[in-house]
Amino acid sequence: MTLWNAVLLAAVICVALKTLGYLVPAAVMQAPRPARIADLLTVALLAALVAVQTLGVGQAITVDARVPAVLVAAGLLLLRAPFLVVVAAAALVAALLRLWGWAS
Repeated sequence: MTLWNAVLLAAVICVALKTLGYLVPAAVMQAPRPARIADLLTVALLAALVAVQTLGVGQAITVDARVPAVLVAAGLLLLRAPFLVVVAAAALVAALLRLWGWAS
């Protein structure tokens, strides 16, 4: 199977799954349990994405300037700082750590 065949097969599967989603009755999706699962699944996927992007380099796990930057961002979010301040502070922490050579 070539790469393009795999891409086309994945696209067809995604369209089929989306179509199946439209066939589920609205009463099933509006029940409390599926709504709660959908909310928790969204948070879990976002947390996994942040973890992979922070710690992953190719197939390896690495700790560099991104880890303290994410910790600073999390702390500022807990303090309810504006989002632009959070992003700027995290970028500044990562840049300073890389400049000083503490985390490459």
